[in-house]
Amino acid sequence: MAERRGPSGFGSATTAEEITQGIDATHLTAIITGGTGGIGMETARVMAKRGVHVVIGARNMGAAENAKIEILRQNTNACVTLLHLDLSSFKSIRAFVRDFHALHLPLNLLINNAGVMFCPYQLSEDGIELQFATNHIGHFLLTNLLLDTMKTTAKTSGVEGRILNLSSIAHIYTYKEGIKFDSINDICCYSDKRAYGQSKLANILHANELSRQLQEEGANITVNSVHPGLILTNLFQHTALLMRFLKFFSFYLWKNIPQGAATTCYVALHPTLKGVTGKYFADCNEVTPSKLARDETLAQKLWDFSVKLINSVSKKNYLGFEDTS
Repeated sequence: MAERRGPSGFGSATTAEEITQGIDATHLTAIITGGTGGIGMETARVMAKRGVHVVIGARNMGAAENAKIEILRQNTNACVTLLHLDLSSFKSIRAFVRDFHALHLPLNLLINNAGVMFCPYQLSEDGIELQFATNHIGHFLLTNLLLDTMKTTAKTSGVEGRILNLSSIAHIYTYKEGIKFDSINDICCYSDKRAYGQSKLANILHANELSRQLQEEGANITVNSVHPGLILTNLFQHTALLMRFLKFFSFYLWKNIPQGAATTCYVALHPTLKGVTGKYFADCNEVTPSKLARDETLAQKLWDFSVKLINSVSKKNYLGFEDTS
């Protein structure tokens, strides 16, 4: 695609390797969800190349093993750990966190990368619409269960922690009210495209509200969201033919996978973003998301809704939050 550089000096055609050139990250540990293919695997590969101990949370462990083999083939010094994680399952998320804690590792970076896209209507095993469950609620729960470890790591090491939510430009194409709080599981008005947009809007709102809370607390952790760009990956499995048709007529807008992972690696590793939090990035530059994504009241409402939804499913408050209802 044609290069468009912004104030950062990087642009839409910058690759993840280019943007991390010269960065020594050997002191960092990162969790990357969905790091078995596409931009997730490229993010894991490049971070490992820069010295990060990468922990990949993966639903398909066979794909995870193949990803690890490929990363090690290209870099025999890479440090990659694989753990099972199904973000549509509270049980699996809790098991993943227990398994990670058993490794007694620090945690500097949390890359909430995994997701599903344009799925036909279905509910998760916990009874939540699948795109909302996987893309938002699963990462919301995972992040909160790992937050104490990140705070401890940041405090003891003196190194800023960073949390990234992978959102999408699709956050602008959601339901009229933004988040369907009163009918999140309603099949009658379900739209696979708007449900995806809703979940991507939720990713930004989650990042913004968590950023606000951590700033208020004085924690040395930043939280940002990114749009990786248009990349034809396995996420498009439910609309593959349509996407290939659209790509033919809009080839100049699409990125390859190394370019698609660049913004994630930029926000996760680049020293110029120290202290930058509550922002939204695309093409390796800060950009302005939709009006709904900037709505602080909506972000706080989503936070409260997410906590109550998780508590209602789990029947107990394992997040450590007080349910004020």
